[in-house]
Amino acid sequence: MLEKEKLRIDKYLWAIRLFKTRSQAGDACDKGKVKFLGNNIKASKNVNIGEEYEVKTENKRWIIKVTGLLEKRVQYSEAIKFYTDITPAEELDRIAFQAATFNTGKRLSKVGRPTKKDKRDIDNFMDK
Repeated sequence: MLEKEKLRIDKYLWAIRLFKTRSQAGDACDKGKVKFLGNNIKASKNVNIGEEYEVKTENKRWIIKVTGLLEKRVQYSEAIKFYTDITPAEELDRIAFQAATFNTGKRLSKVGRPTKKDKRDIDNFMDK
């Protein structure tokens, strides 16, 4: 389909939708969050079919196997055809547990900021 012989790793990671922007993919390579055979790689490294990469994003540590080269960014349903996710089950379990304990942003009842009644009580105490 959209295959090419030479493709940079930063462009590939952006095209398969592991990163929102190509610059984020390049920054991840520069910061050592993309590894090939256990070694950090540069954003300019060419991707080949059959290679396995370890990629750390904000939420997940991916281990992907390249099954096709994708030059342009396409829909997610199309993009997943160009790699195989071989992330270990332990990592997937960790993410599932983390999602289950995710903070919704709402504070627990009677914890945190004082209620109106608490504020009145504090003000009355301070006035005395």
